[in-house]
Amino acid sequence: MSRAQWAAAALTVTLLCTGVGLLRGSAGAEPAASGVTDALPSRALGLSGHRRLVRGLDHSGAHAPGTQHRTVSAPPMRPSRPLRLRIPGLGVDLPLDGGPPGGAGRAGWDTDGPAPGSAGTAVITGEGLPLAGLRRGRVIEIPRADHRTAVFTVERVSPHAVTAPAGDAGRARLRLVSGETSVLARLTAPQRAG
Repeated sequence: MSRAQWAAAALTVTLLCTGVGLLRGSAGAEPAASGVTDALPSRALGLSGHRRLVRGLDHSGAHAPGTQHRTVSAPPMRPSRPLRLRIPGLGVDLPLDGGPPGGAGRAGWDTDGPAPGSAGTAVITGEGLPLAGLRRGRVIEIPRADHRTAVFTVERVSPHAVTAPAGDAGRARLRLVSGETSVLARLTAPQRAG
């Protein structure tokens, strides 16, 4: 390799390294301490969602700082009797009874607490629901007797009991329990039935 070719190759490598360093320092880069490696910062390349270059982050269910799902809570709805439990991501669509679940293939709503969609934390239990398959950001729908559907977004999935954060009494939340798994979700969109 001639001296000119060597100088051109060294300059090219230097410019590439500088460009990558600048991109890593821009907004959207993951901190090295997060344990996640990426080829280049996704935001700097204009990529998002399923097209991220961050390996394993979108499929693992883990959330590094700055990648959390951000949704806005909807104001509570007026109380109304819930009719069904729908979890589109799991293919669940069950009748909803007042009281404990009425057997397999049904879910029960704790009538001593608030109705799903109204202020407070509503509790629904079901037998054999595959709640461990839910991930943060997934949707749970509760069609109600007032011809509206309360749409909740999952915040936490836990192998043990999950309680609503303190100071959140004025918001509409849902605690869904099946076996040892518990899910906490918040109301993000009341919808009219079609």
